[in-house]
Amino acid sequence: GLFGVPELSCPEGFQEAQDKALQESEQLVQKACSTPPGPEIVMIFDQLSDALCRVADLADFVKIAHPDCAFREAAEEACRNIGTMVEKLNTDVELCKSLRQLLADKAVMGSLDPETRRVAELFMFDFEISGIHLDEEKRKKAVNLNIRILDLCNEFLAGTHLPNKIDKHVLPEHIRYNFTTDGNYLEVAGLHADCPDDLVREAAYKIFLYPNAEQLSRLEELLSSRNSLAQLVGYSTFAHRALQGTMAKNPETVTQFLEKLSDQLSPRTQKDFEMMTKMKMKLKPPNSKLMPWDHPYYSGVLRAERYNIDPGLYCPFFSLGACMEGLNSLFSRLLGISLYAEQTQRGEVWSEDVRKLAVVHENEGLLGYIYCDFFQRPNKPHQDCHFTVRGGRLREDGEYQLPVVVLMLSLPHSTRNAPTLLSPGMMENLFHEMGHAMHSMLGRTRYQHVTGTRCPTDFAEVPSILMEYFANDYRVVNQFARHYKTGQPLPKNMVSRLCESKKVCAAADMQLQVFYAVLDQIYHGKHPLKRSTTEILKETQEKFYGLPYVPNTAWQLRFSHLVGYGAKYYSYLMSRAVASMVWKQCFAQDPFDRAMGERYRREMLAHGGGKEPILMVQGMLQKSPSVEDFVDALVSDLDQDFETFIMDS
Repeated sequence: GLFGVPELSCPEGFQEAQDKALQESEQLVQKACSTPPGPEIVMIFDQLSDALCRVADLADFVKIAHPDCAFREAAEEACRNIGTMVEKLNTDVELCKSLRQLLADKAVMGSLDPETRRVAELFMFDFEISGIHLDEEKRKKAVNLNIRILDLCNEFLAGTHLPNKIDKHVLPEHIRYNFTTDGNYLEVAGLHADCPDDLVREAAYKIFLYPNAEQLSRLEELLSSRNSLAQLVGYSTFAHRALQGTMAKNPETVTQFLEKLSDQLSPRTQKDFEMMTKMKMKLKPPNSKLMPWDHPYYSGVLRAERYNIDPGLYCPFFSLGACMEGLNSLFSRLLGISLYAEQTQRGEVWSEDVRKLAVVHENEGLLGYIYCDFFQRPNKPHQDCHFTVRGGRLREDGEYQLPVVVLMLSLPHSTRNAPTLLSPGMMENLFHEMGHAMHSMLGRTRYQHVTGTRCPTDFAEVPSILMEYFANDYRVVNQFARHYKTGQPLPKNMVSRLCESKKVCAAADMQLQVFYAVLDQIYHGKHPLKRSTTEILKETQEKFYGLPYVPNTAWQLRFSHLVGYGAKYYSYLMSRAVASMVWKQCFAQDPFDRAMGERYRREMLAHGGGKEPILMVQGMLQKSPSVEDFVDALVSDLDQDFETFIMDS
């Protein structure tokens, strides 16, 4: 069976696994309601969470990645049914009462350890978010709003990818071949950001981002429903509700962070835009005004011209085998951990090229399993991601339930003449995703509700982004980057050039992210919104980005992150700031420092989501960082490295 779950040897097994989980959860609900206040209540709640997550998490992955349609549909159905059960439990008054009695009992609460207390509070938070404290009529309203929001999210997400059609005669004949033809129409399915022809990029931008009335009304309803739900359960805005328990804590801090960052970036961004404008004038003299469709293209041109970073020059040094050796050696020196390939049983994996790794600590033994689904295949989603399939937890019998995760990438297959070769970007992504996997393996909490990466969004990306700093350090890369034919190491100046090339126009790229994050905060802030979502976009773009808004476009209707990262799009920037501070203070001097590796595990990875994120950061940095510290960390990363500059000159 899939992942060694016997029921899942066929799609029908999902029904069986789901029925078993629902049955087990009903028994646990009865047990929770009849248990007196004490730590056992938290254990029962966590068992309940585990019973449902063991099926839901696994199904979440299978519905996206399994090549067999029958498996995908069965998993989708299981997700829906478990989701309905979770909604029901979150509004179960009797179940909530048992937890509330525990939280109200000062003596018992005082005797609990901090992790158990935090987990009890997190479960209570889930109840309150579902409106448990409301009267029955309002509670029903909250449940209905939750269901409606889920539907709107799915509809909006589907709409973000839909191509736009246009009569082909509207476009000049010489650029039509860039788009898919459908009878008399041309289909525009993306922004064609890398196309060298300015006219193609302009046409793609104006057509792909042309407002769709249905998508617009979906977005408006989604934002107002989220706001209604937040207000119904006692928050002034959806952002206040979403940021509860995060590193930032509240929208005011996020806004302060984004505004200060924007102020610091502004002069650098202007310089970047000036360089791009000069490049545009040089290549396309008459129309030299820089437009939003120019930014990604001309920053790439500048990068290539200044540093000649042809991925083809780097790929031969980054075979998949070499990169995995590099990760193994890094984890071994830093954390005492090794990765071993394991034989899989029949039916355990969903594609024959999936590999299973056992993660083993030199003293503690087996920590968990990573399934590596690394290669391209038809209909496989293109995003690189990490999935928790089973969370770690201390079981009732005293044994530890080992975590199981999947890392999904889209690498090319090996050929007859060459192994799988990674571009520098793919290599960095592999390190990034492995950062998540190590968090899952080492966040060995007592409760699966807070295991591994089950932590606030603005902290969850810290371990993965930190790994990117290792992937860009010559001392680390030099351990494994060897030419697959000659065994020659990757020259140091090639690594330095690669790192410096990433700083070209990096201020403008970060400014764009700030604009998106501010937009997300405004959309999820005070309602009713003062203006239409498009007018807000125009205003925010001019203030926080600097390139002009293009009339009759509505980029926000393609902003798919509004679904999964509503009010939290800033998280990536804040996580990067923390990762940067940890790298500079703890690892930049010696990336293989075992004592620092152990501190990193102890202070940041070991707690999963069982400790307040800012306390974990304080433990690692041994100081409490301010908003200004976050901003300085991000901005100082943009400075050119003087040594490389001299070497290249």
